[in-house]
Amino acid sequence: MAIFRSHVLVCSGTGCTSSGATEVIDSFKKELERRKLDQEVLVVPTGCHGMCEMGPIVVVYPEGTFYCKVKKNDVHEIVEEHIFKGRPVQRLMYEGGVDMPKVPHYNDIPFYGKQRRIALANCGYINPDNIDEYIVRGGYEALGKALTSMTPAAVIEELKVSGLRGRGGGGFPTGLKWSFCAAAKGDKKYVICNADEGDPGAFMDRSILEGDPHSVIEGMLLGAYAMGADEGYIYCRAEYPLAIARLKNAIAQAEGYGLLGRNIMNTPFSFELHIKEGAGAFVCGEETALMASIEGSRGMPRPRPPFPANYGLWGKPTNINNVETWANVPQIVNRGGQWYASMGTDKSKGTKVFALTGKVKHTGLVEVPMGITLREIIFDIGGGILDDRKFKAVQIGGPSGGCLTEEHLDTPVSYESLTALGAIMGSGGLVVMDDSNCMVDVAKFFLEFTQKESCGKCVPCREGTKHMLLILEKITAGEGTMEDLEKLEELALMVRDMSLCGLGQTAPNPVLTTLRYFRDEYVAHIKEKRCPAGACSALLRYTIMQDLCRKCGICSRNCPVQCIPGDRTSGYVIDQERCIRCGTCFEKCPFGAIEKK
Repeated sequence: MAIFRSHVLVCSGTGCTSSGATEVIDSFKKELERRKLDQEVLVVPTGCHGMCEMGPIVVVYPEGTFYCKVKKNDVHEIVEEHIFKGRPVQRLMYEGGVDMPKVPHYNDIPFYGKQRRIALANCGYINPDNIDEYIVRGGYEALGKALTSMTPAAVIEELKVSGLRGRGGGGFPTGLKWSFCAAAKGDKKYVICNADEGDPGAFMDRSILEGDPHSVIEGMLLGAYAMGADEGYIYCRAEYPLAIARLKNAIAQAEGYGLLGRNIMNTPFSFELHIKEGAGAFVCGEETALMASIEGSRGMPRPRPPFPANYGLWGKPTNINNVETWANVPQIVNRGGQWYASMGTDKSKGTKVFALTGKVKHTGLVEVPMGITLREIIFDIGGGILDDRKFKAVQIGGPSGGCLTEEHLDTPVSYESLTALGAIMGSGGLVVMDDSNCMVDVAKFFLEFTQKESCGKCVPCREGTKHMLLILEKITAGEGTMEDLEKLEELALMVRDMSLCGLGQTAPNPVLTTLRYFRDEYVAHIKEKRCPAGACSALLRYTIMQDLCRKCGICSRNCPVQCIPGDRTSGYVIDQERCIRCGTCFEKCPFGAIEKK
């Protein structure tokens, strides 16, 4: 095996790839070969580092020097100065502000300071297409331990001790769920990985599959051994082509090493793993709808009981966990349930991966201990609000989650605390909003998504979400009444309490939480015909402030409907009856003379 003096790790997750990481990798290989350094320096394509907006990311080891937004034209300088001469390139380092003008090392960047990586432990450190790199970092040790020195019941007990709960949204205790399937009678059992990640802005599962697919495979192997299953499926949406390609490669490599298939590690245990590509229906994130899709039927939920543990895929006992849940299992088995349970809160153990997006300075993927506060995630890790605007709300839990306010920033993140506030943990979406966001419009946006994704099987979800959306559209158009507000709340509670599956049961959460915490905004839209955030175009009014106007005519010339008559002598005035509220005049005026309210 070749020994290299340096390793150049280049993020090749979807985010960095879309920013040119492939060209960066090719440039490094060509430049190193040109300088005859290709036998001394190894270029390693990795998974996502998490700090997505800084991509493409390059980390040079053994120093651990972190470079941001690297382009192919920067490669020559990195090789010349850093690798050849030993002088790191400061201009490409992360800038941490006045107190930290340049941060050279990965571990010193505040974004990573409060993180604790377990599910993401290998992402950004290994080549996901090389099984040997996973094995070198302890991969498949847990499987060997379980098959040679643990009974299936002992594996389940470790999961129970760990306190791991399902990371897909439900939060059901994983060990307990496994015990149900293990106890079910049947000569055939299945385990399934739910990788049908459909929340807008969510990319937790995708990043794990792209950066560390073997952790999910090993987790499923351990689960199959513990529950007595010999076959499994990874249900991944087809919109994740890179994740699917790396999964296929990982499965082939594991089969080649005898880690999948018959008599694994020369034991009686056998397991076969398949990939099922989903068509991107949000409802297929629900267990019974997902299984229907695998079976070749339309993805629609069915009433429970019977539960999948007793009657699942093709009528056989089945266990389903999501990607993040499976990725945690190998480390729990390897290190013990008590180790995992030492992190987090009393009832919410371990860590949670969040996709931090929206109006925050540092968007990306973060893994933090349960019990950390929202303030720490948004301001310490995320760097605060973009453009230093005022924080307004955070949507947690995806389209089925709830919107929380500034007074909730010091809330410890746990299943119980979020539920008490009307929100949910969900799969881990965190969308940060500032004072320019209209909360009525936000509720409409998320409800529009869930309404479109409703399978239509049950009346409360199919019709209830549709009528809720119609009311929200009336309110944002300035046509709502206070009676509409009462009807909206009544419908939301009905849909929540009467829908068949989790999609309908949680779809009203954005509406209910915004009504609970931002009711004054709804009232302003209805009674004052005004959007306090200035986001609802139908309620906006653009006027020219004559004391600031230079009479240049830029607004008039750019108006698409020519509703700003005037000249340099008389000045300009917006015809409110003809104005379409497009905002072009506001954007084009160089003197700030257009008022939007």
